[in-house]
Amino acid sequence: MSSTPTLFDIDALRTQAADATGLDDLGEDTWREGLERLIDALEHEARLNEIGVQIVASEIVSYFTTRLHITEWHRQHPEIGDVDVRPPIVIMGQPRTGTTILFDLLAQDPANRVPMTWEVDFPWPPPETATYETDPRIAEVQSTLEMTELLIPGFLGIHAMGAQLGQECVRITGGDFKSMIFPTQYRAPSYMHWLHHEADMAEAYRYHRKFLQHLQSRHPAQRWLLKSPAHLWSLDALLGEYPDALLVQTHRDPLKVVASLASLTSVLRRLGTDEATIPDMAEELVGTIVLGLDRSVDARTDGTVPADQAIDVLFADFMADPMATVHGIYERLGIELTGEAEAAMRTFMAENPQDKHGGHRYTFEDTGLDAGELRERVQRYQDHFGVPDEANR
Repeated sequence: MSSTPTLFDIDALRTQAADATGLDDLGEDTWREGLERLIDALEHEARLNEIGVQIVASEIVSYFTTRLHITEWHRQHPEIGDVDVRPPIVIMGQPRTGTTILFDLLAQDPANRVPMTWEVDFPWPPPETATYETDPRIAEVQSTLEMTELLIPGFLGIHAMGAQLGQECVRITGGDFKSMIFPTQYRAPSYMHWLHHEADMAEAYRYHRKFLQHLQSRHPAQRWLLKSPAHLWSLDALLGEYPDALLVQTHRDPLKVVASLASLTSVLRRLGTDEATIPDMAEELVGTIVLGLDRSVDARTDGTVPADQAIDVLFADFMADPMATVHGIYERLGIELTGEAEAAMRTFMAENPQDKHGGHRYTFEDTGLDAGELRERVQRYQDHFGVPDEANR
């Protein structure tokens, strides 16, 4: 790694966050190596434009700011560290397999406590039950999100966002600078390799727990509902921190996953770089996708994920009858789906059709990859989970 960054100065960014908050304790020093690796990749691989450099610097300061507040709240209230994070339901699966839709649907059940985007973006002070639906941070975050379509035209048609929609765990583990969010937003292959083969993800999940304890300290959770495709690459660390977690894994033809994710990433990265084509994204991400698929099979066959803690959902089945899938999940988990919760879910579906923001158009041919070769690489995964091929178009 380079020892002399030219675009980003860690100490200066940390000082900026400290000056803004009046705090200087970031807690465990587990964040440093990930940030150093990330900055090195951003310096030498990301091909950032001027706006991209500004965005990255702002994001790092934001992660520092959040970590400072989380650490301070735990220092002031050490008792919250003794309160359990109720065994969460964790939705996972490769990107573009229906994880977001399923997450948003299950989040309509009041018994499922979801880390909302607004409280993840601005977790200080901790949200309170009395003002959870009216907190002024909701409007502030929503206003920012609505700018996304102006800055990245077409993005909302691919990936819905909202202040009162659930946020992914990658935004939480980002505070330990061990997160898939960074190599998704920016070209950072060396960081991606470090993340999946060398990083101690147990540290990231330990910070993840502290974050949830912070959020629930004034707005308790009956049970947590979490979501992120990134869990697939770190199932041992996830279950090491949450051994009683109930895992819901979504499945879809990997060729569709690669094509859809390459299209999404090429749009997302346009804000920070002038070089983001679908073939480049596909070539960069396909190895990571295959690794995640293989690890999910390994975790089932080697006992990392006990059979009674996993539920599998085929994308086609879910899209054909979402509520049948939901009922199946609740029955498998032994959790009551109340009439109130089901009504809220059906209302949400009616108000948020799949093409609400225009939909997502993509083809595998756009990736420039060899379909036959990729099919061979993912056959083990498809055979193990019974994932059918989809029409290649």
